[in-house]
Amino acid sequence: MNNQTVTVLVGVGAFLALLGAAFAQDAAFEAHAWVLFFVLAISTVVMLRQMRFAPAGAAARVLDDDSGGYLDGVVRWGAVITLFWGIVGFLVGVIAASQLAWPVLNIEPWFNFGRIRPLHTSAVVFAFGGNALLATSFYVVQRTCRARLWGGDLAWFVFWGYQLFIVMAATGYLLGITEGREYAEPEWYVDIWLTIVWVAYLAVFVGTLVKRKEPHIYVANWFYLAFIVTIAMLHVVNNLSMPVSLLGAKSYSAFAGVQDALTQWWYGHNAVGFFLTAGFLGMMYYFVPKQAGRPVYSYRLSIIHFWALIFLYIWAGPHHLHYTALPDWAQTLGMVFSIMLWMPSWGGMINGLMTLSGAWDKLRTDPILRMLVISIAFYGMSTFEGPMMSIKAVNSLSHYTDWTIGHVHSGALGWVGMISFGAIYFLVPKLWQRQRLYSLRLVNWHFWLATLGIVVYAAVMWVSGITQGLMWREYDEQGYLVYSFAESIAVMYPYYVLRVLGGLLYLAGSLVMAFNIYKTIRGDVRAEVPMGAEAEALVPAE
Repeated sequence: MNNQTVTVLVGVGAFLALLGAAFAQDAAFEAHAWVLFFVLAISTVVMLRQMRFAPAGAAARVLDDDSGGYLDGVVRWGAVITLFWGIVGFLVGVIAASQLAWPVLNIEPWFNFGRIRPLHTSAVVFAFGGNALLATSFYVVQRTCRARLWGGDLAWFVFWGYQLFIVMAATGYLLGITEGREYAEPEWYVDIWLTIVWVAYLAVFVGTLVKRKEPHIYVANWFYLAFIVTIAMLHVVNNLSMPVSLLGAKSYSAFAGVQDALTQWWYGHNAVGFFLTAGFLGMMYYFVPKQAGRPVYSYRLSIIHFWALIFLYIWAGPHHLHYTALPDWAQTLGMVFSIMLWMPSWGGMINGLMTLSGAWDKLRTDPILRMLVISIAFYGMSTFEGPMMSIKAVNSLSHYTDWTIGHVHSGALGWVGMISFGAIYFLVPKLWQRQRLYSLRLVNWHFWLATLGIVVYAAVMWVSGITQGLMWREYDEQGYLVYSFAESIAVMYPYYVLRVLGGLLYLAGSLVMAFNIYKTIRGDVRAEVPMGAEAEALVPAE
């Protein structure tokens, strides 16, 4: 499909959005139609001008999509947009944390915590994490299959279609256009668009595997494929709904009551399991061996890790519904499978860490490898804490408290964030054909800012969560609660302030990374003493 055809199609989409705004049957749908119109109209103007993404400088050679026969243009855009959405998501997270510490920052109606929180969640999970998975999967599948992405420009449709979904979902949260369920999912028409984009993503990935020149399918592609297929199933089932009208935003879910709760947590926990775990394990199995210069420690263990994880994870969702109307046998089933998940999860962690056998000395001089390794460490910690928190006795203390928030963020910021950063640091010099990053010292600064931010955030949430749980279950001799809910909230104030500090440190690290990546793309190189050289100079002679 040539640029002229794409421009015409986008222009037609803008016209249809304009008609939707004109004939909308409710104010919410009209507002979203106007958002879609302006996004598509601006896109049409940009494409008419034939703007291209290229390194700065008059003498710079324009990089086309072909790099050794591979379609790398979409990966370049993916690497940059991942970092952009990451900074946006981290910033919104700091705002949400600040609103809990200082409620005066809640601005009605569009910028209150109830709308900012799902915006933050979706920005870091689906915008930052999703684009990291898109970019790295397109890069990895081409290299490990020795084949160009299947479908021609279909990969570009997947990329830009996914960005449109992100914009529509984000504006929907701020406008209050959601299904109003646990995860505040976007309304039906946004869900349909994402389904179309995701099917195209699956077609590109599977098509590339089919036309591969390498007979063996590398294990990273197994994890990427499991993530794509399972997320498609989760998305379709969880978002089954009936729209009230074709020109209205309102719809009704196909589920209700405890069935709705179970469906949402089947979706929610497996979104963690396949979006935030399986997909990023695909990253681990490619980028850790590449950066370490060592083969995967045990390929047999990676296969066992894959099948055990895929089979067990899908059953673990009910552990989020302990002590609810869900039948007790279903709660126990979720708990048992969650505990069993600890074994394959740690099998993957051990496989990743042991890949550094014979290369541990590189951690002294390679901050990118250090970032990848600490992500695996956070993966191990999170996948131990999660099964432990699924045990009913522990869950009775931890559920509904900030302990859960600390657990989620130690995994999201530590595992997902750090391995994504490491992957982008690995990709950018190769994609833009640079000798190295602009500054390894800035990578080191990013590493320590991010690590300190995670530790501060998770630690204070663990303390505040356990404090909450103990206060809520404290009874006097007459059987009355000792503390009111308002009193427990007042105690949380210093912890919430410290959480903002942790988020700011993590955000600062991502801004350092953005500067480093920008300078690398420009082709600048900072003169630096190799890391570790000073320490080596001080080692006394034997």
